[in-house]
Amino acid sequence: MPLIAPSSYEPPTRLWNGHLQTIIPSLFRKVAVSYVRERIETPDDDFLDLDWAKAINNDQWIMNNGKSTSQHSPFSILHSPLIILSHGLEGSSKSPYLVGMVRHLTRSGFNCLAWHYRSCSGEMNRQQRFYHVGETGDLDLVIQHALSKGYETIYLMGFSAGGNVTLKYLGEQGKALNPAIKKAVVFSVPIYLMGSARRLEQWDSLVYNYRFNRTLKRKVLEKAALMPGIFPAEAVSKVRSVREFDNTFTAPMNGFRDVEDYYTRSSSLQFIPTIAIPTLLINAKNDPFLSPECFPETLARELPNVWMEFPEQGGHCGFPAKDEGIQGIYWSEKRAVRFLT
Repeated sequence: MPLIAPSSYEPPTRLWNGHLQTIIPSLFRKVAVSYVRERIETPDDDFLDLDWAKAINNDQWIMNNGKSTSQHSPFSILHSPLIILSHGLEGSSKSPYLVGMVRHLTRSGFNCLAWHYRSCSGEMNRQQRFYHVGETGDLDLVIQHALSKGYETIYLMGFSAGGNVTLKYLGEQGKALNPAIKKAVVFSVPIYLMGSARRLEQWDSLVYNYRFNRTLKRKVLEKAALMPGIFPAEAVSKVRSVREFDNTFTAPMNGFRDVEDYYTRSSSLQFIPTIAIPTLLINAKNDPFLSPECFPETLARELPNVWMEFPEQGGHCGFPAKDEGIQGIYWSEKRAVRFLT
């Protein structure tokens, strides 16, 4: 222990494999939540955009035409716990998996803060750097910002790449983690990045590889037009996979020797044993993004603080409930609340 087996997850009958469980919710789930956006500055003269959502029926959310009447402007919601959510690669606070989770969490009495990695909020960031899946400094900045507002109970949650960032951060902090952070839940996490990059290059996952590669390249070429002579635009335009993109751009732009160095140092698997708070990791075995190394059952049985649950079904950031329908509450959402409470 704590390996949780067997999992209680059962997929809808019509979504019978990992691709359907991944793609159908991503394309067809329509969920709306009300966010209030806040922008904070970073120490290197950049910015992070934060989207806040209040717990339902929480009278501590004091707003006046979008501005707070409190010194904690604009988010004086301290009586409910706060959940800080980190999205996946090229995601945002509007990604269906994240919006669905925020809707259920706010209905369950939690305040939510969905923050954006640099360049992911709809506006290009100012500095040369973008983000990468081992970068934990910006997450720490967001946490410190939330603590400065007076929150005494904070939970962390991450999806896919955001789950890797979350686990790596918790492992890096270890016992020095701020005591206000009580628990964490992560889903569909590529804890071994090289294996996941190779998995995306297999024939049945090429559609996901193509999608990520296209959006990542577009961002670099957009910024290259604004900052000529800085980015390897010609080389980036020719890459054909996420791993090739990371070797050509991400690794050298962030001080790594090459893609192997980047993936090795950034994978959260090596940081999991030093996590000091109750943490739940859920990876579906039919996830088309994950390699076998992302299901470390032997390690799970040795850990005192990290629970691992590996359902046979679920896809990537999917987990639609068997009897709820695509628009309803997902198993992952109920599972998260059950663990946190």
